[in-house]
Amino acid sequence: MATAGKVIKCRAAVAWEPNKPLVMEEIEVAPPQANQVRIKIVATALCHSDLYHLLESMHEDGFPAVLGHEAAGIVESVGPGVTEFQPGDKVIPLFMYQCRECRFCKSPKSNQCEKTWSTGRQHAMSPLDSRFTCKGKKVLQFMGTSTFSEYTVVNQMALAKIDPAAPLDKVCLLGCGICTGYGAAVNTAKVEPGSTCAVFGLGAVGLAAVMGCKAAGAKRIIAVDINPEKFDKAKVFGATDFVNPKDHSEPISQVLSKMTDGGVDFSLECVGNVGVMRSALESCVRGWGVSVIVGIMNIKDVATCPYQLIAGRTWKGSLFGGFKGRDDVPKMVKAYLDKKLKVDEFITHNMTLDQVNDAIELMKHGKCIRTVMTVSPQ
Repeated sequence: MATAGKVIKCRAAVAWEPNKPLVMEEIEVAPPQANQVRIKIVATALCHSDLYHLLESMHEDGFPAVLGHEAAGIVESVGPGVTEFQPGDKVIPLFMYQCRECRFCKSPKSNQCEKTWSTGRQHAMSPLDSRFTCKGKKVLQFMGTSTFSEYTVVNQMALAKIDPAAPLDKVCLLGCGICTGYGAAVNTAKVEPGSTCAVFGLGAVGLAAVMGCKAAGAKRIIAVDINPEKFDKAKVFGATDFVNPKDHSEPISQVLSKMTDGGVDFSLECVGNVGVMRSALESCVRGWGVSVIVGIMNIKDVATCPYQLIAGRTWKGSLFGGFKGRDDVPKMVKAYLDKKLKVDEFITHNMTLDQVNDAIELMKHGKCIRTVMTVSPQ
């Protein structure tokens, strides 16, 4: 392309400081360096992790930044050493690396990677290196991706090449939320046929977890949320029962225990609240119950009575649903194209990147599942 090797000036939504509205700015995106790929972002969605960094974590080392990590786009140019991608490829940026060479990548037990950007930088949720500048200042790349921009640059280890037939304004959701929830059920919890499950929190991740439980053959899937308006949507993805903790005077773990003769086989916490994490664990049956923490939280500690674990329950965590991004995201895209995976049903709003602050308000008040924003024409 004519822009290859040159600095690109484009529009991006910049978070100059925590807990303030994003500002549409003209930024400079430098050409890709060795093993990097520059992408034109076509569509991006707002994820709760973006809000968590902006409104909850608010770590001063993480600003100014361009947020966004759930997106899809087209390769504009590649740096030296890149052989897997070429201009024109349809791709999904990944916030988790897969080098395919380290001990984690070679193990089927994990989707961690030793070469990931996040080593020592989890608090700031962005690497120190950035290809972005604005008004003479370096702007950080949130989670190594920064998709609230018309162009971005990522490491080739953090990029999945997908089917050219895939609609980018739909499959962008596979860059985080859907894979995170679905995989937490299928890969991490390893939900079993005929089992009883409880999913806490019915945002996109929770609904994807419900979908994963159903795909794994769960007989009963209890959806738990304090917003009853989400229950109809949960039914679409396979939920069989619905519980609003606000309707009960006793703890939700006791409610679920009574509903299920002692507790559920599997529970998934998709909120990012340490109190809910404890409730999800204590909702599991003793002896073999498995509870998975999916919701992001790194500023508070979680606790429970040791006997909850001594009695045979297992407490696990899941990041990106246990999926190895470069290998597995293209498979998830294919599953969607083959009509084996719901994606469209998660989208409740369509906007443009200029409306990103409106999208943030919708999510803050629980008025959306996923808002997809058009960034650039294809």
